[in-house]
Amino acid sequence: MTVYILIAVYMMGAAAMVYASAGLVHMLQLEGYKNKNLLRWIRANTKKVYRIPLIVTAVGIVLMSLVNIVMPSADIYAFVPIALAGLCPVLHATRKNRAQKAKKPLVYTSRVKRLFLMLAVVYAIVAFCLLMLDIYAAKDTLASHTPFFILMLFIGAGVVCANAAAAPIEKSVQRRYFNDAKKKLEERPDLIRIGITGSYGKTSCKFILGTILAEKYNVLVPPSSYNTPMGLTRVVREQMKPSHEVFIAEMGARHVGDIKELCGLVHPKFGLITSVGPQHLETFGSIETIASTKYELIESLPPDGCAFFPGDNEICRGLYDRTGIEKKLFSIDYEGKSDVRAENIRTGSFGSRFDLILNGERVECETKLLGKHNILNILGCASVAYRLGLTAAQIRLGIRKIQPIEHRLQILPTANGITVIDDAFNANPSGVRAAMEVLKGFEGRKVVVTPGMVELGESEESENRAFGRVMADAADTVMLIGPKHTRPIYEGLLEAGFDETNIQVYNSLDEASKVLWSFVTSGDVVIFVNDLPDNYNE
Repeated sequence: MTVYILIAVYMMGAAAMVYASAGLVHMLQLEGYKNKNLLRWIRANTKKVYRIPLIVTAVGIVLMSLVNIVMPSADIYAFVPIALAGLCPVLHATRKNRAQKAKKPLVYTSRVKRLFLMLAVVYAIVAFCLLMLDIYAAKDTLASHTPFFILMLFIGAGVVCANAAAAPIEKSVQRRYFNDAKKKLEERPDLIRIGITGSYGKTSCKFILGTILAEKYNVLVPPSSYNTPMGLTRVVREQMKPSHEVFIAEMGARHVGDIKELCGLVHPKFGLITSVGPQHLETFGSIETIASTKYELIESLPPDGCAFFPGDNEICRGLYDRTGIEKKLFSIDYEGKSDVRAENIRTGSFGSRFDLILNGERVECETKLLGKHNILNILGCASVAYRLGLTAAQIRLGIRKIQPIEHRLQILPTANGITVIDDAFNANPSGVRAAMEVLKGFEGRKVVVTPGMVELGESEESENRAFGRVMADAADTVMLIGPKHTRPIYEGLLEAGFDETNIQVYNSLDEASKVLWSFVTSGDVVIFVNDLPDNYNE
């Protein structure tokens, strides 16, 4: 009977650990299902992950050891309530964390469901091994039934092991879907394929280009930031129809070879590089590596393809110079020769107005988008559209129809006279400088709410300090989210002579928001610059 009770309790422990691992599975999903990234997050949040499991393990072992000393004959009767009681705080902590509103909650995809099944297998194996240790090694000793509590300490290792064990299965599933999408694209030789990549501006350009090209073509534009092999695979398999004439593929990368893999699926004829800058330096290591990875798109274009580069970016001009196929340059500030330019840029409540120059032809354009960087994005897309046969009039009309992209310098409607600018997706040095330039153009008291920038590698601290210096020239009040991460911004603000009494620091965006809406009044301008996902919470 004792053995059956032990089996039941150990299996209950394994089931509880599967449930308790939901938070780490969420982080794993946010980290792109990469164990390396998850382990880095666990190291940065060791206390958060292991505090309760360590307490439960220590208390459980101590209590069972005392029972084994005082009442060894009653160990099994004491073990059951102690074990079940030990599971309660672990489960409660998980429930509490899951009850908190996540910015990007765990999505129960087929992959996540398979991962939970693998977790069940992993924890069942661990529980079985500990059970055998309990029955055959710890029986009738001071350590009798204490192995059970060690199960709690496998909360991080369990997820990592389950993800590693599931990797071959996931690769097989992904390869099948990938090949299916590839075959579907191969059956469409008539389809115009456009690849867009860059350190920033990819998603904006995708939607801008889709809107302009819609003046002539039936365009398939992947939703949101679908820029991975599986994201594009899903779009091709589920959304592509025979009526589509153009497919625009946003191509993201965090590692060398990522763009090449995407090009192996899409086989674009036209390639647009939006920018090259210090984004994802943690994984790339250097700007040179980033540039060569982005250039994988251009290297994948056919001999009769065409490449498009921003002339205002010096690194991109270097990539333009080394390109042997047909190529186009677009710019605002670059003084050299460009195929497409913008002049006489004006901004206001209407958005932006500028003169678009297409190979010498001048067209006055208007858009709801704000910021010089968005004008540059429009120029790149206008260059592609012109190459694909759209007239200047069609391009002008398409530009007028462009809608602000969600969370990218998007002015949100309010009924209280407060101007709210949502730039929550901004996460790079160029973007934050553009955001501050836009903010300077508004009247009234200006409030910046930001957690700063991430994934900039060794330059992260210096870039955030520079952000603070730029911010000091545009803002009246600054609300920083995350005391540790935003310290360089704080220092940059002070270096630029910003009044320290106008700097407020909070632990979370929710905490800052409660204070924000209590003091802003009609005529104020509030801009939210970047909104880090839950895996960056301090």
